[in-house]
Amino acid sequence: MDYETLKKQAQEAVTELLDVANLKKGDIFVVGCSSSEIMGANIGKGSNVDAAKAVYEGIQSVLRPRGIFLAAQCCEHLNRAIITERAALLPGTEIVNVVPQMHAGGSFATTYYHDAEDPVALEHIKADAGMDIGDTLIGMQLKEVAVPVRIAVKKIGEANVVCARTRPKFIGGERAVYDDVLSGGDIRR
Repeated sequence: MDYETLKKQAQEAVTELLDVANLKKGDIFVVGCSSSEIMGANIGKGSNVDAAKAVYEGIQSVLRPRGIFLAAQCCEHLNRAIITERAALLPGTEIVNVVPQMHAGGSFATTYYHDAEDPVALEHIKADAGMDIGDTLIGMQLKEVAVPVRIAVKKIGEANVVCARTRPKFIGGERAVYDDVLSGGDIRR
């Protein structure tokens, strides 16, 4: 795969998702990325640091100028832990002690860890939007309620791209139905 092509595909995909997701400065964007899948191999079977770096640079070239924090999901060998900047954390967020490596964390998370200003690892995060590159299953890292976003970029390299944004839960409203028993029979309409 051509480095510049991968970088450009990543830039285009993130830009298109951000146009729909309406993220603001300080929001969190999670990425799960299989460099193996980008290169046409099965997930976890052909890690490629150059592919990961190209995609990382493409993504960060869009996120950083907007002040949006990246959260990189590690591979299953680290239980899909998250790497992000300490500045992205809410007060009281508990960090864990692990340094991702190519075959225990993945090439993308490792690339980010070594480029970040003050990297930390977390077990979980609740991101505002995200991109799954290569079927890495990022859903557990998104806030409720995740909304699929269809973008024109369907692949980065050979890897499938799936995107989502989040929105607050809808509660109440004109279509809501309430349980009389739970409300004690005092439903105000």
